[in-house]
Amino acid sequence: MATAKIAVSIEQDTLKQLDHLVAQGVFPNRSRAIQMAVQERLERLSRNRLARECAKLDPAFEAQMADEGLAAEVEQWPEY
Repeated sequence: MATAKIAVSIEQDTLKQLDHLVAQGVFPNRSRAIQMAVQERLERLSRNRLARECAKLDPAFEAQMADEGLAAEVEQWPEY
């Protein structure tokens, strides 16, 4: 995957914690640690969005739609 360089401002205390993790070998370098943190946050936001959209669904309506779909399929099944 292609990467791009960006400039990021970060609080000194956060940077010290990050550098400590790099020194311990948790991350190979600052860039990789920040890449992983951003990617994890984006994935979490995506899951939260999916959960919010699912919460908008009406369970009774969804069950009715599923039952209608099954009923239509049953009619197409061959007799045994």
